[in-house]
Amino acid sequence: MEYRHLGKHGLRVSEICLGSWLTYGGATAADTARSCIEQAYSLGINFFDTANVYAAGEAEKIVGQVLQQYPRESYVIATKVYFPMGKGPNDRGLSRKHILEQCDASLKRLGLDYIDLYQAHRYDPTVPLAETLMAFDFLVKQGKILYYGVSEWSAGQLAHASDLARLANLAPLASNQPRYNLLDRAIEPEILPLCQREGIGIINYSPLAQGLLTGKYKPGQPLPDGSRASDPKQNMFLNNGNLEREQLLKVQRLLPIAEQEGLSLSQLALAWCLRQRELSSTIIGASQPLQVRENAGASGVELSATTLQRINEILETTASDRATVRA
Repeated sequence: MEYRHLGKHGLRVSEICLGSWLTYGGATAADTARSCIEQAYSLGINFFDTANVYAAGEAEKIVGQVLQQYPRESYVIATKVYFPMGKGPNDRGLSRKHILEQCDASLKRLGLDYIDLYQAHRYDPTVPLAETLMAFDFLVKQGKILYYGVSEWSAGQLAHASDLARLANLAPLASNQPRYNLLDRAIEPEILPLCQREGIGIINYSPLAQGLLTGKYKPGQPLPDGSRASDPKQNMFLNNGNLEREQLLKVQRLLPIAEQEGLSLSQLALAWCLRQRELSSTIIGASQPLQVRENAGASGVELSATTLQRINEILETTASDRATVRA
């Protein structure tokens, strides 16, 4: 397993991070979740991502319980705050009240004295940005969190936060967690260069496009039983199971490249993400230890310029591609 710095900061995290969204505390049994986390740790993965809202706090409990068997200094825990955790008007968002209360609640569920990386799960336009940043800075000074970051903030929001933290002499923004994969490259024009300039580490989620980049979904074939796309509770980011034929065709064309590189398609997709040096880590989800082992194999893989060019040629939609899709 290879490790990278979290942006400009001293913290080093594994290139592969094990996430717990839609898995631990919910769809995956506790014993299986434990096996996945233990497998990840044994492979050198030291970075584990969760959130207070995942399975209404149960994901944090499972992740914390499993990791307590290891030395605290040997792993990095990231969790998040923003989404509703109750029915009250202050049980959501990025107010000072909600951030501080939810930090304490997450620490209790995780069974920890401190959180390595505490992230704003989304941007909150209803709260002054200064209030949010000062709340995170307060937690840093208290020692309850070591670093703080954000998820799915725009380039403008990231720039504003970085400038404000600098001007107010607050702890700097350490990380950004956007969606990024072979089929979704929206962060490349603005967010990637901004994070590089500001020293903000990128921890991308959905590197396998919610399973599209595993190759298990075939054009013109029924959705596999038990797959995420076939589950109405999990397919909201997969167009409710109505997968685009054009994307499925592109994925199938990537398979020969992966085979020639001696990689699985998943490993190719992860290595493609990690080609960006601005990335500190890429988050995988796994419901089986075997998936953890396979995905961990992408760490340290260097794709040649020729391979990257071939991948780009496939990703670029041509007129013939569109004609095939229409047909």
